[in-house]
Amino acid sequence: MAIMIKHEVPVKAPAEVVWGVIADMPRYGEWNPFVVACESSLVVSAPIRMKVRVMPFMAQPQTETVLEHIAGESLSYGIAMPFGMLSSNRRHLVVPKEDGTSCYYSTFELNGWFSPVVKLFVGRQLQRGFSEMSAAIGRRALTLSTS
Repeated sequence: MAIMIKHEVPVKAPAEVVWGVIADMPRYGEWNPFVVACESSLVVSAPIRMKVRVMPFMAQPQTETVLEHIAGESLSYGIAMPFGMLSSNRRHLVVPKEDGTSCYYSTFELNGWFSPVVKLFVGRQLQRGFSEMSAAIGRRALTLSTS
């Protein structure tokens, strides 16, 4: 049983501003309630090192691998554990709209024979975290575009 978490956030800011929020990883701690620290070169196959607040009382280190990066448009990263235990894919996608605004799409998928255990213990926290982060990306982009 896979975990699939999706969000669609209409943003009253240009796609370039939304992308800038995603790509400006050193500033995650200023606005991101879920991924409170992040660093990566964003080169495909490079690591992306994060501190993720799955539980409210602590941020745990998480290192994943960049799977795809199309500057200004999309970023995907994930893990692949041995023997099909767990694999994940996290994707940020920014789509410009004709009126100068944009839409941010967030997806997270976790698969593998161990995913039901993850879902049991932290499924709700993951849902909350990705929801909070998605909304915060929209708020941050709006703030930056109007300042």
